[in-house]
Amino acid sequence: MNRIAEYVKKHRKEAGLTQEEFAMRSGLGLRFVRDLEQGKETLRMDKVNVALEMFGAVAVPGRKDDQ
Repeated sequence: MNRIAEYVKKHRKEAGLTQEEFAMRSGLGLRFVRDLEQGKETLRMDKVNVALEMFGAVAVPGRKDDQ
């Protein structure tokens, strides 16, 4: 699992939200939320940032080896 997937899943659970509730509140589709939390590598970054914004975060460009 990638860092963004782990971050979203952790914070969603800490907020007491199911994937369905998170999808509804963020305006994202349930399938997208599931794909995101499973670490799918080919997701639209604008939607990833919508999910991250729910927790006051944003994805920024960087090198893969900078993890």
